[in-house]
Amino acid sequence: MLARQRPRRLVETIIVAPDIAHRHQPVAADPLDRREESEVRHAGDPRIHHIADPFGQEQTLTAKKVVILKGSATWDNAFETLVASLKTLSDFVAKQGIKPAGPSLIVYTSTDDAGFTYQAEVPVDQDPKNLARGMSIGTSPEGPTLKFVHRGSYDNMDNTYEAITNHLDDKRLEAKDTFIEEYLTD
Repeated sequence: MLARQRPRRLVETIIVAPDIAHRHQPVAADPLDRREESEVRHAGDPRIHHIADPFGQEQTLTAKKVVILKGSATWDNAFETLVASLKTLSDFVAKQGIKPAGPSLIVYTSTDDAGFTYQAEVPVDQDPKNLARGMSIGTSPEGPTLKFVHRGSYDNMDNTYEAITNHLDDKRLEAKDTFIEEYLTD
């Protein structure tokens, strides 16, 4: 994982890795995967015990109509750039009198050592009028995914991504290039 500097802010995020494909033969189930009601250590801070959030839970995403704002950022300004994009979308949708039809998303479309490209997305039930510059209407990602939950500050999310990488390696799974973060709180 890349070392990234991020301001401290509480974020609850669902992270999904779309279209997981097996690299090798499936591995036997890990007994720690039965976490529905058990207490486990949180991936972001091993000292915290609580009822476990889903970690590597299989799910299928359903496409939703979204307002999209594309962008790019360096890792040094990632947090500020993503927050600004989501605020721009939220303000636009609110001015249109449209209530969001679900949590905001960031879809990472490519990453490298210097930074990343992304799509900020806000689900809507109706088409907005007169899209602002750089915005478009589209659909959110769909298909089979694995769900991972991060609770904590955005600057601590690298620990969760490291745990995801370890989980995928343990299960001999390979993630495709797209990662999605769904923001439940800020």
